[in-house]
Amino acid sequence: MPDRVQLLEILDRCVEAVGANDPSHVDWAEGARYAENCVEFPPGDGVWRTCTRLGDYKWTLADPQNGQAAYFGTLYEHDDHALFVMRIRVTEGGQVDEMEMLVSRPTDGGVPFLTADLTPRPELMDRLSHNEQVPRERMIELSDGYFGTLQRNDGTIHTRFHPDCQRRENGVQTTSNPRPDLADVAAYGCEEQFALGFYKFDNWIRARRYPLVDEEQGVVLSGGFIDHDGQTREYELTNGEKKTGFFLRPHSFAFLEAFKIRDDAISAVEAVFHYVPYRTRSPWAEDGEDPRLKENR
Repeated sequence: MPDRVQLLEILDRCVEAVGANDPSHVDWAEGARYAENCVEFPPGDGVWRTCTRLGDYKWTLADPQNGQAAYFGTLYEHDDHALFVMRIRVTEGGQVDEMEMLVSRPTDGGVPFLTADLTPRPELMDRLSHNEQVPRERMIELSDGYFGTLQRNDGTIHTRFHPDCQRRENGVQTTSNPRPDLADVAAYGCEEQFALGFYKFDNWIRARRYPLVDEEQGVVLSGGFIDHDGQTREYELTNGEKKTGFFLRPHSFAFLEAFKIRDDAISAVEAVFHYVPYRTRSPWAEDGEDPRLKENR
């Protein structure tokens, strides 16, 4: 299996191939799969045709144990600047047998928390000391606990947060940020948002997967969907305050989301979301749908 350095070299070549609009620059394995914004099709169409250049932002992850790597970056389609995440899986021989891209375009977003003007986050990118590291199984457990906390958020915390944990979603800090054009939930910290139950309208976090664990950086890459059935209108926070759900129509986000795990707690979150049709199925999860959804049919 390729080591960390080799995985990141292959990843860089894959991103450069998108920038060059040429999938032949990638050494594909026979039967390789490609999906863009949750739709599977042969590489060479979609963003492969429209990318005019790559942006400067770059954050990479690698998991030699699973043969996977991921790239958080930006790209241009003429004058439009977009976020993207690319994940690849590499065979023992160094060929790419899986590639997925999530491209989130501010011009398609229609919401204030979406910008491709990213700045580096040292708290995400730094390496952990030996004493700060956590076993990979525990890293996944804490990450999944985040989604367990988010789903039908009632104030119960199923994971652990650092007091200074901050989350950035689609390029915008959505914690400890009292920006007036953002929802009032953004003014609170990670744990405080969840303890108050702000996200009760997040009905299901389904098709969850954890394809990549970068033990050196202490980061778990997750994927899945956040579903909103549009039925949660008026609800009450744990402090008694009345709120109205954000999404009053059927709606889903596809996401690739990274969790920094330090000292047995989540210390930073970086997420890229893309709007998809309600209950879109995953090209990557075995079932593609959380069994809990079937209970409601």
